[in-house]
Amino acid sequence: MLASSLEIEVFHLKKFLTVNNDKMAKIRVTKIKSAINRPLRQKRILESLGLRKIGQVVEHEASPSVLGMVNKLNHLVSVEEIK
Repeated sequence: MLASSLEIEVFHLKKFLTVNNDKMAKIRVTKIKSAINRPLRQKRILESLGLRKIGQVVEHEASPSVLGMVNKLNHLVSVEEIK
């Protein structure tokens, strides 16, 4: 059960990556919940993404490192692909 949910999550994150290797897709990350009473690690990830206030939106390249950070904060942020 755990392996299948992990595989599904990886599949959803991979949809943001383009097939063209020379240009990565861009994603828009929005902070939707507060970081109060969250572990320091999650607060630092939010800071590294450039998110401070609720409702703030930032755009990033859909690199594996950014997608990993977003995956760790999927309960605090929303993600959408930019075309």
